[in-house]
Amino acid sequence: MSNKGLKPLSVLVIHGPNLNLLGRREPGLYGSLTLDEINGRLTEVANTLNVSLATMQSNHEGILVDAIHGAWGKHQGILINAGAYTHTSVALRDALLGVKIPTVEVHLSNIYQRESFRHHSYIAAIAIGQITGFGAQSYLLGLQALHHHLSKDSE
Repeated sequence: MSNKGLKPLSVLVIHGPNLNLLGRREPGLYGSLTLDEINGRLTEVANTLNVSLATMQSNHEGILVDAIHGAWGKHQGILINAGAYTHTSVALRDALLGVKIPTVEVHLSNIYQRESFRHHSYIAAIAIGQITGFGAQSYLLGLQALHHHLSKDSE
């Protein structure tokens, strides 16, 4: 489903802590693609969907919260890999609740096959969905799912 001919939907992609190290950080677990390469693939998919994409990465929780706040009135959807903050940040959860922007949570690895402390997500319960365990493909699937959700809402 595409919204060609219509005003592009705008999606903010948020990459959390340590994702700037992709490609060299535990490639057996997280893959060999860099964050720039993942963003490039996301941009390619976004272009086919007529989605305007903004991406950002930070290792700082407050900056991520500020980015979520800044998305209000600007973006129709958020795609987020909060990294380790997934399991610890009530602040990110509250920010997402506050802006009420449909959000899809993604993870490169399957967090449910990892250490038990990674099995809980503060974001999952308030997101429209979660995609985990498909490497970089998790982001692409997440963007497609978010686009489908947003397009369905605009019909």
